[in-house]
Amino acid sequence: MKRKVFKWILDLIIIAIGSFLYALSVSAILDANMLSAGGVTGISTLVHRFTGIPSGLLVFIINIPIIILGIVKLGGKFILKTAIATAFVSLSLEITESFIPIYKTDSILAAIFGGMIMGLGLSLVFMRGGTTGGVDIIAKVINRRFRHLTVGRVLLTMDGVVILLTALAYRNIETALYSVIAIFVSSKVMDTLLYGSDKGKIIYIVTTNPDEISKQIIERVGRGVTMLSAKGAYTGKERQMLMCTVRLNEVSSVYSVVNEFDKTAFIVVGEAGEIIGEGFKSINS
Repeated sequence: MKRKVFKWILDLIIIAIGSFLYALSVSAILDANMLSAGGVTGISTLVHRFTGIPSGLLVFIINIPIIILGIVKLGGKFILKTAIATAFVSLSLEITESFIPIYKTDSILAAIFGGMIMGLGLSLVFMRGGTTGGVDIIAKVINRRFRHLTVGRVLLTMDGVVILLTALAYRNIETALYSVIAIFVSSKVMDTLLYGSDKGKIIYIVTTNPDEISKQIIERVGRGVTMLSAKGAYTGKERQMLMCTVRLNEVSSVYSVVNEFDKTAFIVVGEAGEIIGEGFKSINS
């Protein structure tokens, strides 16, 4: 019980930090340089600029019906941390707009560094099982109803609409272009922080010397190997195929082993976006 309470407290602290960084990037950098963060936050900061209504309040109000929709369609457990993160974002926007000086700079610098900080903040929120609400929830609901529309595709479409509205409001096409850069940088930072340390390669090796190659990979590279039975469709010959998962810097070591013990081996290397298991990322992390 104490462990669960401690984990919840830790989750809330990290979500609060992530929400503050996200709000900081939006109000002090992106919005200050007339760039959009996309989504509900992008709409809120745009309305704030022309009406004076606090963007934090707008984020909170707009998210209320969206969170209710999420509870109905997705269940309360997922939405709870999202609701908390949304409240933290709203409060953080109020704080940063009131007390943090804006950083007026070159648009490309604002897009890059604003996107980096935004990606860092969102990553911290996502790492603890939450989201910042808004279009994330809408995208998940739409995906459940229309499976061919991926969450990423829906988010991209919605962000595109918000960015287009921002460009029209400011009557400046460069606003849209720099906003795209900011969102792209943010997504890359998120990919790196959420998955980057666990990326790797899946290597398939069709060989006539599977025992020695697998032994050497285990001893030299320190990675496990799975043996699979394979049959050539053209030749009809039975052969062994080895499968192993390695980090990026270990691929060349596997090549060296295979080249040493079977120069005629057939090798296929694929991307592993995330690897969970012994020697990589824990399933509980």
